[in-house]
Amino acid sequence: MRSVIWLFSYNSLFCGVSPAQAVTLCSGLMMRKNSYTLPSKTTTAMQTKVSTPLMQQYYAIKAQHPNALILFQVGDFYETFEEDAHCLHKVTDVRLTKRSNGAAGNVALAGFPHHALNTYLPKLVKAGYRVAVCDQMEVPQKGKILVKREVTELVTPGLTYHDNLLEKKSNHYLASLHFGQQAIGIALLDISTGEFLTTQGSQAYISKIIQSFSPKEVLFNKKSKNNFHLLFPHSPPPYYIMEDKPYLRDYGYRKLTAHFGTASLKGFGIDHLPEAIIAAGAILRYLETTQHKHLHHITRIAQLKKDHYMWLDKFTIRNLELLRPQQEEGVSLFQVLDHTHTPMGARKLRKWLLFPLTDLKTIHQRLDIVEMLVQAPDLITYLSKQLGQINDLARLISKVASKRINPRELQTLKKNLLHIAPIKEALANSSYPPLHRLAQKLHPCTALVTLISQTLQEEPPLHINQGGLIKAGVDPQLDQLRDMAMKGHQHLNQIQSQARKTTGISSLKIGYNKVFGYYLEVTHTHKNKVPPEWIRKQTLVNAERYITQELKQYEEMILHAQTCFEELEQKHYLQLVEKVVSFIAPIQQNANTVADIDCYHTFAHIANTYQYVRPTLDNGDTIHIQGGRHPVIERYTPLDQTYVPNDVLLSSEQQILLITGPNMAGKSALLRQVALIVLLAHIGAFVPADKARISLTDRLFTRVGAADNIAKQQSTFMVEMHEMANILHHLTPRSLVIVDELGRGTGTLDGTALATSILLYLHNHLQCQPKTLFATHYHELNALAAQLPKLKNYKVVVKETGENIYFLHRLEPGSSQKSFGVHVAKMAGIPQPIIDSAQQLIATATPAFPPDQDILSPENISKQLNLFKKQLTPKLHPIIQAINKIDIPSLAPVEALLKLAELQHLVAAHAAEEPLKP
Repeated sequence: MRSVIWLFSYNSLFCGVSPAQAVTLCSGLMMRKNSYTLPSKTTTAMQTKVSTPLMQQYYAIKAQHPNALILFQVGDFYETFEEDAHCLHKVTDVRLTKRSNGAAGNVALAGFPHHALNTYLPKLVKAGYRVAVCDQMEVPQKGKILVKREVTELVTPGLTYHDNLLEKKSNHYLASLHFGQQAIGIALLDISTGEFLTTQGSQAYISKIIQSFSPKEVLFNKKSKNNFHLLFPHSPPPYYIMEDKPYLRDYGYRKLTAHFGTASLKGFGIDHLPEAIIAAGAILRYLETTQHKHLHHITRIAQLKKDHYMWLDKFTIRNLELLRPQQEEGVSLFQVLDHTHTPMGARKLRKWLLFPLTDLKTIHQRLDIVEMLVQAPDLITYLSKQLGQINDLARLISKVASKRINPRELQTLKKNLLHIAPIKEALANSSYPPLHRLAQKLHPCTALVTLISQTLQEEPPLHINQGGLIKAGVDPQLDQLRDMAMKGHQHLNQIQSQARKTTGISSLKIGYNKVFGYYLEVTHTHKNKVPPEWIRKQTLVNAERYITQELKQYEEMILHAQTCFEELEQKHYLQLVEKVVSFIAPIQQNANTVADIDCYHTFAHIANTYQYVRPTLDNGDTIHIQGGRHPVIERYTPLDQTYVPNDVLLSSEQQILLITGPNMAGKSALLRQVALIVLLAHIGAFVPADKARISLTDRLFTRVGAADNIAKQQSTFMVEMHEMANILHHLTPRSLVIVDELGRGTGTLDGTALATSILLYLHNHLQCQPKTLFATHYHELNALAAQLPKLKNYKVVVKETGENIYFLHRLEPGSSQKSFGVHVAKMAGIPQPIIDSAQQLIATATPAFPPDQDILSPENISKQLNLFKKQLTPKLHPIIQAINKIDIPSLAPVEALLKLAELQHLVAAHAAEEPLKP
């Protein structure tokens, strides 16, 4: 990191910039990729004594936002200067040029049209930059050198309301971390919806939270930089380092109570979480520094309660492909389940998948509602129609709170609210009390709908300065100004007609631009017909432009009326938005309730369409799935094939299923199928099975697949062991463990030994004996079933006919002794000579543990490599004995050389004997 700070005297000519601000500005805190760092160069123009008034204004604003890229509106363009211009050019490939800066010389310049903001802003923010949008706050007037400009929005990777930066089906979180002595506090805010969450816990728990919520930006204080990099050792998200003051408990407590207007935080259930309070308070401080002043939509803060949700670590989320497939052409569970109609519903579905419930009462409440909808297909169809008309209520009302909603969005908000009443009525008229309770949570907001309908035009413009916002009859003065402007335009048409008649120029027309105002345009062909009293103002390639005294008089009248009309319209619009603010709470509740209804409707629709059934969840110890199917694979099974369902039973008597079978037979699909059915049951959804009894599960672990991690310098086997170690350290009696092909990243002997030891550990653990599905190609492990009473052997059946095999995809008791890897290789197109050679080698091979041997016998256990004890031969080699006798500290340099020569002689003397033993 390099930085040059130029010190200026108090005679600095910066307009409105103090010496301290000048120093701050020159240090130029610029945000680079992932973090905000000091720039490598100083600002050229600031080293000079003279700047133009516009550049002085720019420097003053830059001093207030030194760590942001400034988009500076100049007329119809957003301009960037100096290093900001270089950044814009690098990210967007906008042309880099120069701007005259008076006696100061030239400065780098790059810009784009102001209407292209939604094109360029997302690119800058996604590249990791903080962007301050600086707009002109007044219309340029003749004789005025400089117009007023202000930063109207500061967009960071974690703070934005822009639709082009937000994903409809996922939240956009800003995270704040506080590293305490006993725990780590985390707070998460989605400013686009107002959702504010917090909790605290161990590093493993916070890592899981971060993995699940995927924040777009992370805050922490200076003292925590090392801890942050321990939490994000590789590829951290964009982050911002704050001063230490906000990271104090009293500071955070005061910030939160002041924002929510409460005397304490007990009502939010976080009063006992000091680290969480600090992290949450720091987020509110960050909102202040980024000039987010209107935060009426952040109405509550909720605690993420660890014991309310099933533990899904990052490996399980990845291995089960809950949100995204591991292969480019794959399909995730979320993609298969997502039949939601609203963005709020899709976002809630994602959360439910990542945070399955462990509270039986809440799970049953969800299942009850889904079952009621399953039994009412007509209601499902009606809800589908109404939900399909509702946009993102949560983000629309957040834009109202922040005063960023445009007229078309406000009209959309009204149209969305019109569909709340039909949904409420449909649920209230059903015969199911749980649906009545949902109906009671919905607010039609009739008064607001009426207010918007009476005030706002049905097809308003996109921006409030374009006119045509407010309906006639709202304000008599506004109606009068509108009438004057319209009559003025009508009179212009009369002037145009009269001029054509007088001059005989039929092609004559009246136009307008901001430089000359209204003008008469005549082609060169007819310019000799122009009356002498007309004043020529501009010559074009094919025409001349003129003005007249009459035209200028009407121009002043029209523009005055138009300006007054637009200003009054804007005033009425902003007053309307202020009135909508008072409806934030009921509309937010509508958004949340609609999201719930959307998810229930989705579960019911899927259940009816794909024959899912209601699972039975209880506090027992049995997972019994009859006719279970994989929810993703089933959906993509070719039409000419039939998906084969399977039964799985796990209980205290049948704790571990050891599953063997050939490649491609469906072992991996079966394991994931059980895990996904258990997960679906815990989110309150019906499951793909004929019948399912699921015992309450608090942790779901998977060890699936083989992949290395080059960035962390971890081999495939090391990745396997990391994931397995994570499972073994976090087991509970109610855990479900899925292990697929453990130990394939190392030698057969090592892999078999480790797999055996892990199975013994899971079977004989004193505190918890988790239900486990363990798929393997180590057929020797089948012998364990004879000595471990709660381990049962199962196989995936294959039919052999001559040299051909047929995968039946059926799970049965028993064990398999073949992997049929060569057959699969043949199916994949491996050349036949290689297939023949491999079959010959298999025919002559001797297994490490023959099937008739006891894998737990002392003889076989002695074959397993023990990695934790020092291996010694019964008698040390003479050379090793000689080395051990050397007293190194007492040796003089010459004696050391003589001793080395003696050892060389010993080596030579024993060269013809047996090789050295370790």
